[in-house]
Amino acid sequence: MNINCAVDKSKYKKDRVILHSDCNGFYASVECLHHPEIRNKPVAVSGDAENRHGIILAKNEIAKKYNIKTGEAIWQAKQKCPDLITVPPHFDLYKRFSKMARRIYSEYTDKIEPFGLDEAWLDVTDNKNMSGKEIALEINRRIKQELGITVSIGVSFNKIFAKFGSDYKKPDAITEITRENYRDIVWNCPAKDLLYVGRATGRKLESIGIYTIGDIATADVTLLRSYLGKWGDLIYGFANGYDSSPVAHMNENSEVKSIGNSTTTPKDMVTFNDVKQVIFVLCDSVCRRMREQGFMAKTVCIYIRDNELTTLKRQHTMEAHTNLTKKITKAATELFIKSYKMEKPLRSIGVSVTDFIHDDQPHQISFLVDEKRLIQNERLDKTLDMLKKRFGNYAVRPAVLLNDKELSDFNPKEDHTIHPVGYL
Repeated sequence: MNINCAVDKSKYKKDRVILHSDCNGFYASVECLHHPEIRNKPVAVSGDAENRHGIILAKNEIAKKYNIKTGEAIWQAKQKCPDLITVPPHFDLYKRFSKMARRIYSEYTDKIEPFGLDEAWLDVTDNKNMSGKEIALEINRRIKQELGITVSIGVSFNKIFAKFGSDYKKPDAITEITRENYRDIVWNCPAKDLLYVGRATGRKLESIGIYTIGDIATADVTLLRSYLGKWGDLIYGFANGYDSSPVAHMNENSEVKSIGNSTTTPKDMVTFNDVKQVIFVLCDSVCRRMREQGFMAKTVCIYIRDNELTTLKRQHTMEAHTNLTKKITKAATELFIKSYKMEKPLRSIGVSVTDFIHDDQPHQISFLVDEKRLIQNERLDKTLDMLKKRFGNYAVRPAVLLNDKELSDFNPKEDHTIHPVGYL
């Protein structure tokens, strides 16, 4: 009797081939390309130092040697490197270079998922002509020759390890992380090197004796869950290479997950009235943007940074979806009062909303709500939107914003920068 012992290979899926391409010091590299006279000097792209928006956005390789970090204040960076040259950002220029890079990526795959202007994942599994590493080498060469900047590329079987690979060696490098070598490469690195393990999570992990990505991977997942909630399950899976999230098709419309604005004020906010003014301006901008895009939100988030650069994030889910400025402002203000006691002056604050429905989508109406007043507020918001669109942002303003024009005279709707939303 013959027994068929053949293995049905169709049950086993072939590993994907994922690339993560990261343009090295992107903003600074583009600036140095357009200004050759500063190319061999320490350069950083930053906000306006005089208006206290002086945060380092990007730096070139020479500046990195002075341990200058993205996100720190200009004055801190110049303490490390007095000769540091700071230049303002030119986002239109960066967007143009970003599009040119994606045009090159599109010659190898149509599955391209941006992660900000300077980074993107590519799924090249279906490319039968070249291996992932061969594609990475060719993209690296072409970006250098055609755009005049460099990229670091990670090659792996999932998005998390591909991203890790692009960060592992910089600049102008390619790192391949496979099922055979990821324990030797990834697991020996600090826990904070894993995507989405921030400082707060890192501190919690250290408090239970977890210092490396390997420690996360080999930890008892119930222990991680008890300290980090569902985030514990997530990073445990990431550390073990279980990430199976797809790379989005480049023609897919990216889903709007949140709308927000933040500002660093020209002087510290030292009283609640200071904060109240800034929150109103931010909420007005956020709600106008929601109404323009046809959204209503249910969850309000606030972000606070004090004058010692300590940050705090809190969120609150309301009973019903809304895009009314009055309701969002009230929710954000109450959340701030509940979360912060003004122990230290505040340097910056942000407001965002999430958990959307479309404003033409049926939603539950409460019997406890004054519908007549609700309709009046909707009409008022739409009228103010129309006046501001026609005559400018400062055409109509509530009296509360006249208390301190130094804090309230800014226009986040026009000045805001859109930052990438993670794929989670």
